[in-house]
Amino acid sequence: MNLLPHYFPAFTPAQLRQFALLETEFRAINEQINLVSRTDMDNFGERHLLHSLGIAKAVQFAPGSAVLDVGTGGGLPGLPLAIAFPEVKFHLVDSIGKKIRAVQYMAGALGLDNVTAEQIRAEQVRDKYDFVVSRAVTRLAAFHPWVAKSYKAKPAPGAGLYYLKGGDLTDELAELGRKARVTNLSDFFKEEFFETKKVVFVAA
Repeated sequence: MNLLPHYFPAFTPAQLRQFALLETEFRAINEQINLVSRTDMDNFGERHLLHSLGIAKAVQFAPGSAVLDVGTGGGLPGLPLAIAFPEVKFHLVDSIGKKIRAVQYMAGALGLDNVTAEQIRAEQVRDKYDFVVSRAVTRLAAFHPWVAKSYKAKPAPGAGLYYLKGGDLTDELAELGRKARVTNLSDFFKEEFFETKKVVFVAA
């Protein structure tokens, strides 16, 4: 957990306690329904909390804005971002019911009243948002059409998709056929895990 105050010195003691509780709750649930691999659980702070918060190095969500987290799985990146941005509303969606029930439980345990979670496919979501976030659900060219109609008519500044991906994205960005901005997380986080990790932004 000591990585968080190092990279995010503005987090309050209350926020840091929420992150610690999230790890505790996630670890307990993971024993039952396997949200992430056991190896990843050993590096939860780095590979899940910090990785999710990489989006906060690429964008600062405006207070009052709304964020859709698609394919949230065990609540990543949505739950860490909801702790980081308490003035922002987050809606976390996934097609797997047991994962959404786990997310709802964790949000309640953490007192995150800025989080809602729903079992639904991305392309069925009807509400509109300022931002969409996701963590490597599929190739960008396949993912982007699912959320292209999810944005408000007048979204917040910097609105669009913030997508956590790894590796060489040259072919994938060419396949997307839209202008994208790539933020290298290795510019912010020095751990080896982040050497090839990126946040891809596609404007709304």
